[in-house]
Amino acid sequence: MLMTIGHLAELTGVPASAIRYWERHGLLPQPERHSGQRRYPTEAAERITLLRKCQQAGLTLAEISDFQQDKPLREAMIRAKIAEVEQRRIDLDHAHQFLTHALQCSKPDIIDCPTFRKEMEAW
Repeated sequence: MLMTIGHLAELTGVPASAIRYWERHGLLPQPERHSGQRRYPTEAAERITLLRKCQQAGLTLAEISDFQQDKPLREAMIRAKIAEVEQRRIDLDHAHQFLTHALQCSKPDIIDCPTFRKEMEAW
């Protein structure tokens, strides 16, 4: 069963403009056309779910394109993205430590705090 872009947008919660944008950039296959209107197979909703998950994982459009390619290219991109995510986790952990300490620190100026200075050197 084929569906219109409006129905696909409603089904996935993704605006029709985003669906057209992804098509233009090759992230979604070009749909069939009936009387000039796009008609999508049900599998298009699954592809859109994948695209949304990729975006939520922090992938750029170029990375999403690589994600949909052959396995060696996909694996290389995923390895690079995992390294990036791991670095972001470290950075977020440092930010959490800093903010938690700053909230509890009794020093009027955080720069004067020896604990903060030690943490800064470690980072």
